Order: sequence, then structure tokens, then C-alpha cells
Amino acid sequence: MGASRVFVLAKDGQPLMPCHPARARELLGKGRAVVARLVPFTIRLKDRTLAESEVDGVQLRIDPGSKGTGLALTDAKKETGENGAAVTVRRGLVSVELQHRGDQIHRCMQQRAGYRHRRRSANRRYRAPRSDNRTRPQGWLPPSLRHRVDTTASLARRMCRYAPITEIHVERVAFDTHSMSAGRSLSETEYQQGTLAGTEARAYLHVKWDRACAYCDATGLPLNIDHLRARSRGGSDRISNLVLACAPCNQAKGSTSVDVFLANRPDRLAKILRQVRTPLRDAATMNATRWRLTEALEPLGRPVHAQSGGRTMWNRTAMGLSKAHTLDALCVGRLDHEDGDAIVRLPKQVLVVKATGRGSYSRTTPDRFGFPRLRRARAKQHFGYVTGDLVRAVVPTGKWAGTWTGRISVRAMGQHSLTTPTGRFNVRHRNLRLVQRGDGYGYSTRYELVPSPSRKPVERSASSS
Repeated sequence: MGASRVFVLAKDGQPLMPCHPARARELLGKGRAVVARLVPFTIRLKDRTLAESEVDGVQLRIDPGSKGTGLALTDAKKETGENGAAVTVRRGLVSVELQHRGDQIHRCMQQRAGYRHRRRSANRRYRAPRSDNRTRPQGWLPPSLRHRVDTTASLARRMCRYAPITEIHVERVAFDTHSMSAGRSLSETEYQQGTLAGTEARAYLHVKWDRACAYCDATGLPLNIDHLRARSRGGSDRISNLVLACAPCNQAKGSTSVDVFLANRPDRLAKILRQVRTPLRDAATMNATRWRLTEALEPLGRPVHAQSGGRTMWNRTAMGLSKAHTLDALCVGRLDHEDGDAIVRLPKQVLVVKATGRGSYSRTTPDRFGFPRLRRARAKQHFGYVTGDLVRAVVPTGKWAGTWTGRISVRAMGQHSLTTPTGRFNVRHRNLRLVQRGDGYGYSTRYELVPSPSRKPVERSASSS
């Protein structure tokens, strides 16, 4: 385990090899460098250009995920192993955890669709509906999925500006959603026959629930198809999310979660939840974006190598590392464990980058029915600050007296809201000093709570095999 490296830029702004924080403090103390960016921490040398420096180059390794993506900068060194053979050791320099906001975008899109549907039905005006099977442009993705691709490519592009990246390794994995839905491995014609082979959803549910209400066992009356997780709360039409319900139970449950609706009947809840299987939303997200991510990384001008998820898991298991996006990113790519190759260093700190967006284009704030509640300001900048800016506040008196650093939410009256790790409070604009302009991301750090990998266990396992 080692300290996370500091990005270094040459005098002309070109990226150099990252350095140790102690070396960065020495350069800043001697006046040979200046701070170019606070997060991620980057310094720029004042007395050296790229032509005067020796740059070996680093590799960018990406482990994409549905809710978060891990990125790691590594370098590879040739060393002599115990048997005298040349081995490759991989060192982790910088680890970054990118947290997506695709779920938030999905909820906002659903909310907007609900507002439009209500306005159309309430105003009673005719408008030809848009076809559900309308054509899409080549490579089109829903906004929630396009966000994952764009933010990952944007962060990779930024790291190419701060570090001398020579190649990019990205994990490209495909999930077998049919096999995951069945809960077992499938073969041959089983892939052509799903749960509803030879029947339809309503007939299948009548047989599965013995033509009775799943909530009260009522029979001999019309039964409705109910979603265990309501569509308004992200539920799907997957057959394991559907049950039969009588009209009173269906109306009483509404969009309430089944856990809340059956909180007083745990036996009934356990019986129903036994049929619920692992959601496939995350797996479908990865399948839809795996090729688009590789295509988005190609314009960076670096060779992009697609790696399998099985090799990543094999490397992580051989190194004795736990499951995490940042650790998986370090393990992406080829390592010959039998020959002695190993990961010998992990960054101690992980930079957590959370996508926060750049505000909204909406001119009004609606209530829960879609009616405008209040009017938003036309200008986003107030007293020289924009929401998301990183500032340093010097509060002279009061409960929050002291010096604080954090992100702000601007107010037209000049009483901005400052968010810090300790809490959130209001501060006047005259007590603020800009540290870094907001770029649509929030930054924090956390520790990688795993032991540093060692080459010795790997070599012993290689010799024993």
C-alpha cells in the first residue's frame, strides 16, 4: 500500500510522470512548481519542459459498472524474479471511483413523461401520439445509459491531459441475462424457450398462483395482474415481478412497496419474495453500453485494448484482493502469474468522483402534480459564483466560525449554501474565495481498506502448481 501519486505537468503544460506527494511538497516549497489544479491535485513545473524530461508512460485501466466505474493508472516494470527470470510487476499509481447518476436521470425522465401525460389528458386537446417503434439514430442510447458512457470517456480524456497515458485497457464483459433469469446454466434449445414458452403471461400466473390472490388467497372473483415493485418505482414487466391480486388488494397496495404493504404478515411476504429473482437492470445496462464505451475511448488517440471479465477476476483472486471497482481496475489486463508477474502496489487513497450535473434548464420548479410552484432565476451566476464551485470560506463569528472548504449552492440574495464534510450552512459571498470552478462533479477521498498485495504468495502458488 502506498500514497496516491500527484499529477505533474511540464512547463509547457504537457503531462509528465506522476510523482510522490513528498516530492510534490518539495518542489512547491522550493518554488520550482505551482499548483495547477486542486482536485485532482496537479502541479506544474516552472523549470522543465517535456523535451527535458524522461517519460516512460503509464497505462489507464477501466472497470466499467452500472452504478460506478473504477479507473486506475498503473505502470509496469521489469524485475528479476527469485529464479533469475525477468518478471513484470504492476504498480498502482492513482485510483479513481466514478459514481454515475444514471438512476437520477432515469427518474427525472419518468417524471417528465408523467408531467406531459397529465397535461395532455387534463387539457383535453388532441395530439397524435408518437409511435413506440419509431426509428432511432445509429448508436442511440437512452439518456441514463448515454450518461455512463459520456462521463467515463470524459474522465478518461481528462486523465490523458494530466498523465502520459500510452494505452488504455477496458474490461468488456457480456452478461447472459437469459441464464440469470432462469437461475441456472442453459444449453441448446433452452435458450429458445423462455418461461412463457407455449403459454401467455396471464395463463402462466393463474397456474403459478393457483387462481388465487397472492395477498389474501381470495378465489372465485376477477383477478388483476399486479407489479410487486410498481412501474412508477422502477419495476419492470418481468414475469417474476408479477402476481395475481383481487381488486381490493390491488387498490390498497397501489404503488406501495410489497415490503411495506405486507409488513404485518411476514409469512405471506416471505412466500411472495421467494419468487422474486435478481433484477436484470444492471446486467442489461452493461450489455447495452459495452461496445459504446470502447467506441467513445478510441478518439483519445491511444490504443484501446478490450479485456475479458474472467481475466480480471482471475487476477484479483490470485492477488488476494477484495471485490471493488478500483481494485478490479488494477487487475484489468494480462498478468502471467505462473511466470511470476504480480501487482505489487496499491494506492492508499481513492479519489471519489461523483457526477452531479451542471444544473437544470427548467425555468420553474413544479410541485408533485407538475404545476409550476415557483420561478427559477434566469442567471446561474450570482456574485461571481456558480453552483458547484469549490470555495474556501472564512467565517469570522458564529457557530461555524473558522475556515471551511467545500462546494456551494448559489442564491440570488448572496447568502450561499456551503456543503462541507462536517455539515451544511449559509455563508455570505464576501467571505468566500474561489478555489476551483465547478465542472459537474463532486470530489472526495476514501481509503482503500485492503492489505497490499505481495509477490511471494503468488510465486509459491506458481511453484506448487
